[in-house]
Amino acid sequence: MIKKLRLPVFLVILAVFLSACGGNNSSEEESENQDSNEDNNKQEEMRSFETAKGNVDIPVKPKRIVTDYYGGELLSVGANVVGAEPTAFDNPFISDLLKDATDVGYPLNEEKVLSLKPDLIVVMYDDNYEALSKIAPTIHIPYGTTSDVEETVKLFGDITGKPDQAEAFLTDFHKKGEEGRKKLEGVIEPDETFGIYELTNKGELWTFGDNSGRGGQALYNALKLKMPEKNSEGESTKQLSLEVLPDYAANYMFLTTYDPENEGTALQDLKDSAVWKNLQAHKQDQIFYNDFDIFYRYDPIAVKKQIDLFVEMIIERKENQ
Repeated sequence: MIKKLRLPVFLVILAVFLSACGGNNSSEEESENQDSNEDNNKQEEMRSFETAKGNVDIPVKPKRIVTDYYGGELLSVGANVVGAEPTAFDNPFISDLLKDATDVGYPLNEEKVLSLKPDLIVVMYDDNYEALSKIAPTIHIPYGTTSDVEETVKLFGDITGKPDQAEAFLTDFHKKGEEGRKKLEGVIEPDETFGIYELTNKGELWTFGDNSGRGGQALYNALKLKMPEKNSEGESTKQLSLEVLPDYAANYMFLTTYDPENEGTALQDLKDSAVWKNLQAHKQDQIFYNDFDIFYRYDPIAVKKQIDLFVEMIIERKENQ
Protein backbone atom coordinates (compact mmCIF):
# COMPACT_ATOMS: atom_id res chain seq x y z
CA MET A 1 0.00 0.00 0.00
CA ILE A 2 2.75 2.33 0.94
CA LYS A 3 4.71 1.54 -2.23
CA LYS A 4 1.67 2.32 -4.40
CA LEU A 5 1.40 5.84 -2.90
CA ARG A 6 5.03 6.82 -3.51
CA LEU A 7 4.72 7.70 -7.21
CA PRO A 8 1.59 9.89 -6.96
CA VAL A 9 3.01 11.74 -3.96
CA PHE A 10 6.25 12.33 -5.82
CA LEU A 11 4.35 13.66 -8.83
CA VAL A 12 2.38 16.05 -6.64
CA ILE A 13 5.56 17.37 -5.04
CA LEU A 14 7.21 17.74 -8.43
CA ALA A 15 4.22 19.64 -9.78
CA VAL A 16 4.26 22.01 -6.81
CA PHE A 17 8.00 22.55 -7.23
CA LEU A 18 7.71 23.28 -10.95
CA SER A 19 4.82 25.61 -10.33
CA ALA A 20 6.87 27.52 -7.78
CA CYS A 21 9.83 27.72 -10.14
CA GLY A 22 7.58 28.91 -12.93
CA GLY A 23 6.14 31.55 -10.65
CA ASN A 24 9.61 32.75 -9.68
CA ASN A 25 10.70 32.94 -13.32
CA SER A 26 7.58 34.87 -14.15
CA SER A 27 8.21 37.27 -11.25
CA GLU A 28 11.84 37.69 -12.26
CA GLU A 29 10.84 38.38 -15.87
CA GLU A 30 8.25 40.90 -14.74
CA SER A 31 10.82 42.56 -12.48
CA GLU A 32 13.39 42.71 -15.30
CA ASN A 33 10.81 44.14 -17.68
CA GLN A 34 9.83 46.73 -15.09
CA ASP A 35 13.47 47.73 -14.52
CA SER A 36 13.99 47.95 -18.28
CA ASN A 37 10.92 50.14 -18.66
CA GLU A 38 12.11 52.38 -15.81
CA ASP A 39 15.53 52.74 -17.49
CA ASN A 40 13.86 53.61 -20.79
CA ASN A 41 11.64 56.16 -19.09
CA LYS A 42 14.69 57.74 -17.45
CA GLN A 43 16.48 57.90 -20.79
CA GLU A 44 13.48 59.44 -22.48
CA GLU A 45 12.75 61.98 -19.73
CA MET A 46 12.87 65.41 -21.37
CA ARG A 47 12.26 69.02 -20.41
CA SER A 48 11.79 72.30 -22.21
CA PHE A 49 14.78 74.67 -22.23
CA GLU A 50 14.59 78.27 -23.41
CA THR A 51 17.30 79.21 -25.94
CA ALA A 52 18.16 81.92 -28.43
CA LYS A 53 16.33 79.79 -31.02
CA GLY A 54 13.23 79.30 -28.88
CA ASN A 55 12.29 76.48 -26.53
CA VAL A 56 14.03 73.17 -27.15
CA ASP A 57 13.20 69.81 -25.55
CA ILE A 58 16.41 68.44 -24.04
CA PRO A 59 17.21 65.44 -21.82
CA VAL A 60 16.87 66.08 -18.11
CA LYS A 61 20.19 64.28 -17.63
CA PRO A 62 22.10 64.31 -20.94
CA LYS A 63 24.71 61.58 -21.10
CA ARG A 64 26.57 62.20 -24.38
CA ILE A 65 27.23 65.82 -25.36
CA VAL A 66 28.85 67.26 -28.48
CA THR A 67 29.86 70.92 -28.54
CA ASP A 68 31.86 73.42 -30.52
CA TYR A 69 33.39 75.99 -28.16
CA TYR A 70 31.85 75.05 -24.81
CA GLY A 71 34.08 72.12 -23.87
CA GLY A 72 35.53 73.72 -20.73
CA GLU A 73 32.18 75.05 -19.60
CA LEU A 74 30.58 71.60 -19.83
CA LEU A 75 33.52 69.85 -18.21
CA SER A 76 33.48 72.28 -15.29
CA VAL A 77 30.20 70.70 -14.14
CA GLY A 78 31.30 67.13 -14.85
CA ALA A 79 29.40 66.62 -18.11
CA ASN A 80 30.40 63.84 -20.51
CA VAL A 81 31.75 65.60 -23.60
CA VAL A 82 32.13 63.04 -26.39
CA GLY A 83 32.97 65.51 -29.18
CA ALA A 84 34.36 69.04 -29.50
CA GLU A 85 35.92 71.40 -32.05
CA PRO A 86 39.69 71.17 -32.75
CA THR A 87 41.10 73.96 -30.57
CA ALA A 88 39.54 72.47 -27.45
CA PHE A 89 42.15 69.71 -27.61
CA ASP A 90 44.92 72.34 -27.51
CA ASN A 91 43.51 73.90 -24.34
CA PRO A 92 46.15 72.98 -21.73
CA PHE A 93 43.60 73.13 -18.93
CA ILE A 94 41.17 70.55 -20.33
CA SER A 95 43.12 68.47 -22.84
CA ASP A 96 43.47 65.58 -20.37
CA LEU A 97 39.71 65.64 -19.73
CA LEU A 98 39.09 65.27 -23.46
CA LYS A 99 41.39 62.28 -23.98
CA ASP A 100 38.43 60.03 -24.85
CA ALA A 101 36.55 62.66 -26.87
CA THR A 102 36.50 63.05 -30.66
CA ASP A 103 37.55 66.04 -32.73
CA VAL A 104 34.39 66.81 -34.72
CA GLY A 105 35.88 69.72 -36.69
CA TYR A 106 34.52 73.20 -37.22
CA PRO A 107 31.93 73.79 -38.50
CA LEU A 108 30.88 70.61 -36.74
CA ASN A 109 31.09 67.68 -39.15
CA GLU A 110 27.60 66.22 -39.24
CA GLU A 111 28.71 62.67 -40.03
CA LYS A 112 31.19 62.65 -37.15
CA VAL A 113 28.58 64.09 -34.80
CA LEU A 114 26.03 61.49 -35.88
CA SER A 115 28.52 58.65 -35.30
CA LEU A 116 28.95 59.72 -31.67
CA LYS A 117 25.21 59.28 -30.97
CA PRO A 118 24.86 62.39 -28.81
CA ASP A 119 21.71 63.06 -26.84
CA LEU A 120 22.53 66.80 -26.68
CA ILE A 121 24.48 69.27 -28.83
CA VAL A 122 25.55 72.67 -27.47
CA VAL A 123 26.88 75.31 -29.86
CA MET A 124 28.20 78.84 -29.66
CA TYR A 125 27.74 79.41 -33.40
CA ASP A 126 24.74 78.37 -35.47
CA ASP A 127 26.45 77.64 -38.81
CA ASN A 128 24.65 74.32 -39.33
CA TYR A 129 22.11 74.49 -36.54
CA GLU A 130 19.21 73.00 -38.50
CA ALA A 131 21.23 69.98 -39.62
CA LEU A 132 22.55 69.35 -36.12
CA SER A 133 19.05 69.65 -34.68
CA LYS A 134 18.03 66.64 -36.76
CA ILE A 135 20.73 64.56 -35.06
CA ALA A 136 19.95 65.48 -31.44
CA PRO A 137 18.40 68.31 -29.42
CA THR A 138 20.61 71.33 -30.10
CA ILE A 139 21.05 74.39 -27.88
CA HIS A 140 22.46 77.60 -29.35
CA ILE A 141 24.15 79.77 -26.70
CA PRO A 142 25.63 82.84 -28.45
CA TYR A 143 29.03 84.14 -27.39
CA GLY A 144 28.68 86.64 -24.55
CA THR A 145 25.49 85.12 -23.13
CA THR A 146 27.11 85.04 -19.68
CA SER A 147 29.34 87.69 -18.15
CA ASP A 148 31.40 85.78 -15.58
CA VAL A 149 32.31 82.38 -14.17
CA GLU A 150 29.42 82.45 -11.70
CA GLU A 151 26.77 82.86 -14.39
CA THR A 152 28.51 80.46 -16.75
CA VAL A 153 28.81 77.57 -14.32
CA LYS A 154 25.23 77.92 -13.12
CA LEU A 155 23.96 77.99 -16.71
CA PHE A 156 25.82 74.83 -17.69
CA GLY A 157 24.88 73.14 -14.45
CA ASP A 158 21.26 73.79 -15.42
CA ILE A 159 21.70 72.59 -19.01
CA THR A 160 23.30 69.32 -17.94
CA GLY A 161 21.09 68.65 -14.93
CA LYS A 162 24.08 68.98 -12.60
CA PRO A 163 23.33 71.92 -10.27
CA ASP A 164 25.16 70.26 -7.37
CA GLN A 165 28.34 69.90 -9.40
CA ALA A 166 28.00 73.55 -10.43
CA GLU A 167 27.73 74.67 -6.81
CA ALA A 168 30.71 72.50 -5.86
CA PHE A 169 32.83 74.05 -8.61
CA LEU A 170 31.89 77.59 -7.56
CA THR A 171 32.63 76.86 -3.90
CA ASP A 172 36.10 75.67 -4.87
CA PHE A 173 36.55 78.61 -7.24
CA HIS A 174 35.75 81.18 -4.54
CA LYS A 175 38.00 79.36 -2.09
CA LYS A 176 40.83 79.48 -4.63
CA GLY A 177 40.36 83.24 -5.04
CA GLU A 178 40.36 83.82 -1.30
CA GLU A 179 43.54 81.78 -0.88
CA GLY A 180 45.20 83.79 -3.65
CA ARG A 181 44.25 87.11 -2.08
CA LYS A 182 45.72 86.03 1.25
CA LYS A 183 48.99 84.99 -0.41
CA LEU A 184 49.30 88.47 -1.96
CA GLU A 185 48.77 90.29 1.33
CA GLY A 186 51.95 92.15 2.16
CA VAL A 187 53.39 91.40 -1.29
CA ILE A 188 51.57 94.16 -3.18
CA GLU A 189 50.26 97.53 -2.10
CA PRO A 190 46.47 98.03 -1.93
CA ASP A 191 46.54 100.91 -4.43
CA GLU A 192 48.77 99.20 -7.03
CA THR A 193 47.17 98.59 -10.41
CA PHE A 194 47.23 95.58 -12.74
CA GLY A 195 46.72 95.81 -16.49
CA ILE A 196 46.14 93.22 -19.22
CA TYR A 197 47.34 93.87 -22.77
CA GLU A 198 47.71 92.05 -26.05
CA LEU A 199 49.87 92.65 -29.10
CA THR A 200 49.01 91.14 -32.48
CA ASN A 201 51.43 90.03 -35.17
CA LYS A 202 50.32 93.12 -37.12
CA GLY A 203 51.47 95.42 -34.32
CA GLU A 204 47.97 96.21 -33.01
CA LEU A 205 47.85 96.83 -29.28
CA TRP A 206 44.81 96.12 -27.10
CA THR A 207 43.90 96.39 -23.45
CA PHE A 208 41.42 94.06 -21.75
CA GLY A 209 38.98 94.20 -18.88
CA ASP A 210 37.49 91.48 -16.72
CA ASN A 211 35.53 89.42 -19.26
CA SER A 212 37.45 88.92 -22.49
CA GLY A 213 39.85 86.15 -21.62
CA ARG A 214 43.57 86.83 -21.15
CA GLY A 215 43.14 86.21 -17.41
CA GLY A 216 40.83 89.12 -16.67
CA GLN A 217 38.34 87.17 -14.57
CA ALA A 218 41.11 85.61 -12.49
CA LEU A 219 42.92 88.90 -11.98
CA TYR A 220 39.99 91.23 -11.34
CA ASN A 221 37.05 89.10 -10.22
CA ALA A 222 38.73 86.33 -8.24
CA LEU A 223 41.82 88.11 -6.91
CA LYS A 224 40.00 91.48 -6.85
CA LEU A 225 43.06 93.39 -7.99
CA LYS A 226 42.73 96.96 -9.17
CA MET A 227 42.49 97.94 -12.85
CA PRO A 228 44.18 101.02 -14.25
CA GLU A 229 41.74 103.91 -13.94
CA LYS A 230 41.28 104.18 -17.71
CA ASN A 231 40.29 100.52 -17.90
CA SER A 232 37.56 101.06 -15.33
CA GLU A 233 35.46 103.10 -17.74
CA GLY A 234 33.35 100.12 -18.79
CA GLU A 235 34.92 98.94 -22.06
CA SER A 236 35.89 95.28 -21.93
CA THR A 237 38.39 95.66 -24.79
CA LYS A 238 39.94 98.74 -26.33
CA GLN A 239 42.50 99.19 -29.08
CA LEU A 240 45.32 101.57 -28.18
CA SER A 241 47.87 103.49 -30.11
CA LEU A 242 51.39 103.24 -28.73
CA GLU A 243 51.32 106.96 -27.96
CA VAL A 244 48.40 106.67 -25.51
CA LEU A 245 49.65 103.45 -23.86
CA PRO A 246 51.13 105.35 -20.88
CA ASP A 247 47.60 106.55 -20.03
CA TYR A 248 46.51 102.90 -19.74
CA ALA A 249 49.66 101.62 -18.07
CA ALA A 250 49.66 99.87 -14.69
CA ASN A 251 52.09 99.07 -11.90
CA TYR A 252 51.96 95.46 -13.07
CA MET A 253 51.44 94.79 -16.79
CA PHE A 254 50.61 91.39 -18.31
CA LEU A 255 51.12 91.11 -22.07
CA THR A 256 50.11 88.27 -24.38
CA THR A 257 51.16 88.24 -28.04
CA TYR A 258 49.04 86.79 -30.82
CA ASP A 259 51.70 85.60 -33.24
CA PRO A 260 50.54 82.38 -34.96
CA GLU A 261 53.59 82.20 -37.22
CA ASN A 262 55.93 82.89 -34.30
CA GLU A 263 57.65 85.70 -36.16
CA GLY A 264 58.45 87.73 -33.07
CA THR A 265 58.97 90.99 -34.98
CA ALA A 266 55.97 92.88 -33.54
CA LEU A 267 56.98 92.09 -29.96
CA GLN A 268 60.57 93.08 -30.58
CA ASP A 269 59.46 96.37 -32.12
CA LEU A 270 57.34 97.08 -29.06
CA LYS A 271 60.17 96.27 -26.66
CA ASP A 272 62.53 98.53 -28.63
CA SER A 273 60.17 101.50 -28.58
CA ALA A 274 60.91 104.48 -26.36
CA VAL A 275 57.33 104.44 -25.07
CA TRP A 276 57.69 100.89 -23.78
CA LYS A 277 61.09 101.47 -22.23
CA ASN A 278 59.83 104.54 -20.38
CA LEU A 279 56.91 102.76 -18.73
CA GLN A 280 57.27 102.64 -14.95
CA ALA A 281 56.41 98.94 -14.97
CA HIS A 282 59.29 98.32 -17.36
CA LYS A 283 61.73 100.24 -15.21
CA GLN A 284 60.63 98.28 -12.13
CA ASP A 285 60.70 94.92 -13.93
CA GLN A 286 56.99 94.41 -13.43
CA ILE A 287 56.01 93.54 -17.00
CA PHE A 288 55.07 89.89 -17.60
CA TYR A 289 55.16 88.30 -21.07
CA ASN A 290 52.47 85.63 -20.89
CA ASP A 291 51.84 82.64 -23.12
CA PHE A 292 48.94 83.38 -25.45
CA ASP A 293 47.45 79.89 -25.46
CA ILE A 294 47.37 79.69 -21.67
CA PHE A 295 45.89 83.11 -20.99
CA TYR A 296 43.61 83.39 -24.01
CA ARG A 297 41.38 80.71 -22.44
CA TYR A 298 38.35 81.88 -20.49
CA ASP A 299 36.37 78.76 -19.61
CA PRO A 300 35.76 78.23 -15.85
CA ILE A 301 38.44 75.55 -15.49
CA ALA A 302 41.03 77.80 -17.15
CA VAL A 303 40.06 80.83 -15.08
CA LYS A 304 40.35 78.88 -11.84
CA LYS A 305 43.85 77.69 -12.72
CA GLN A 306 44.91 81.15 -13.91
CA ILE A 307 44.38 82.40 -10.35
CA ASP A 308 47.37 80.38 -9.17
CA LEU A 309 49.42 81.38 -12.20
CA PHE A 310 49.01 85.09 -11.50
CA VAL A 311 49.73 84.72 -7.79
CA GLU A 312 52.86 82.67 -8.46
CA MET A 313 54.13 85.14 -11.08
CA ILE A 314 53.69 88.16 -8.84
CA ILE A 315 55.24 86.56 -5.77
CA GLU A 316 58.19 85.12 -7.69
CA ARG A 317 58.94 88.45 -9.35
CA LYS A 318 58.82 90.26 -6.01
CA GLU A 319 61.16 87.76 -4.42
CA ASN A 320 63.67 88.19 -7.24
CA GLN A 321 63.72 92.00 -7.19
